[in-house]
Amino acid sequence: MPLRILIVPDKFKGTLTAHAAASAIAAGWRKARPGDQVTTLPMSDGGDGFGAVLGELAGARRQHTRTVDAAHRPLHGLWWQDRSAKTAIIDSAGIIGVAMLPAGKFHPFQLDSFGLGKVMRAAAKTGATSGIVGIGGSATNDGGFGLARALAWRFFNKNWEELKEWWRLHELDRVRPPRPLPWKLTVAVDVANPLLGPKGCSRIYGPQKGLRPQDFKLAEKCLSRLAAVLKKQHGIDCAEDAGTGAAGGLGFGLMAFAGARMESGFDIFARCARLDDRIGESDVVITGEGRMDHQTYMGKGVGQIAQRCRKLGVPCLALAGVILEPARARRLFAQTRSLTEITNLERAQSEAGPHLCELAREMAKRFHPSHSSHKSP
Repeated sequence: MPLRILIVPDKFKGTLTAHAAASAIAAGWRKARPGDQVTTLPMSDGGDGFGAVLGELAGARRQHTRTVDAAHRPLHGLWWQDRSAKTAIIDSAGIIGVAMLPAGKFHPFQLDSFGLGKVMRAAAKTGATSGIVGIGGSATNDGGFGLARALAWRFFNKNWEELKEWWRLHELDRVRPPRPLPWKLTVAVDVANPLLGPKGCSRIYGPQKGLRPQDFKLAEKCLSRLAAVLKKQHGIDCAEDAGTGAAGGLGFGLMAFAGARMESGFDIFARCARLDDRIGESDVVITGEGRMDHQTYMGKGVGQIAQRCRKLGVPCLALAGVILEPARARRLFAQTRSLTEITNLERAQSEAGPHLCELAREMAKRFHPSHSSHKSP
């Protein structure tokens, strides 16, 4: 009897987009079970690929704006415009993302979020009255300082010298705001870290972007000064809010300089995709990501898919590049398979698409319809 299969993977970071992963899994499953009804639904919880996923769900049009990347190299920045809802959808990773830079060439003190602000201004000028920004995957640790400058905020030291590098923010004395953009902004986040402190952006995520332990003191001093001056002069007090430490403090910057509100990136995706309805209409759900680890089990995107499936009584299968703590994975998912079961890590990364297709074919071949009889009556 044909089954209704819903394929909802996240990206396989560094190897496959969520769309490419979904296509590979679907192709493999169809090889073994051609009679099944297979539907793909690429997922993002706010990181790389968020714009493409949400833009497709909204039927939004692709737009390009001249801007710069995190190192201020010229770039045609991609974003999506939903004209019916007057909403701009922006993916930070595609503008100031760490994956866009040559590894090791730039230090975070040389990078900022200016290019993202330029795209936001351009989007606002098209008549958009609302915006959704996914901020995962950024290369920056500037607390949104560059973004603010692009939005016409100005920063001065005691000598009225204008500050244009975020690593000089420890000199900050005055901040001059511009006229605010006439739209409502939502920030898609997938972490709850505050801006400062031991769980703040510099110490937790800075090393992934090139910050060294000896850089932490200056980075913290700069962002702390920025938060203190904004609080004193403009009553902006959000540095301790959950998510302000996301994307190198970009969460803080968007709240402070653009009046944004935070929302779980996965919740935004789930709402736009009518995820619970789609799961409920399926016999089997297949999800996956490049690396299943403690974040998966603690409720990041792929883990949340499994939890919703369990609540709705639908079996959830998972495919991954690598699975850490496989015993925990087996408790969360009905079945799990990893690329490293059929090839070595190097080939799993360099030839992820074909191997994921083969892994899905194997899973489908061994799958029996009785495995889908977990639905609640």
